[in-house]
Amino acid sequence: MRLTDNDFQLFGLPEQQAQVRADIDARWKSLQAEVHPDRFASEGAAAQRLAMQWAMRVNEAHQRLKDPLKRAAYLCELRGAPLQAENNTAMPSSFLMQQMEWREALDDASDEGALTALDDEAAHAQAAALAAVQRLLDEAGDAPAAASQVRALMFIQRFRADIDQRLAALDA
Repeated sequence: MRLTDNDFQLFGLPEQQAQVRADIDARWKSLQAEVHPDRFASEGAAAQRLAMQWAMRVNEAHQRLKDPLKRAAYLCELRGAPLQAENNTAMPSSFLMQQMEWREALDDASDEGALTALDDEAAHAQAAALAAVQRLLDEAGDAPAAASQVRALMFIQRFRADIDQRLAALDA
């Protein structure tokens, strides 16, 4: 185990999108127990600093691996297809039309039922896109196509967060 290992190597997991969350969490707890700075209290400041670096590294890896969207983005990067989301916003026209329709529906939604129905539709699209990303990464080995899907997932995730904000505003 080295600080420079990728997240999957660090956690002893296969480099694939399909993962079992319980396995990720169990491995995280195990690694945290191994590297926790308190275990090195008697070994001096240098050992504790190194343990702190390890603990931070393990926590960062856990944050990436436990989230399917972050995990997919990380896999794309490992496979030479970084998302470049800040300067690559190209999307298929059908996806852009869907986004526009959803945004209009969100603007028009005035009650919890309409917002919940819209969120259900977006959740379904999100699940389908995640399944497509998994197929592209784990079966087809097409990281560039997966990166495009991940960028679309980022839009869907933001849209669902906007719905959540509108729902929260209704409750307030």
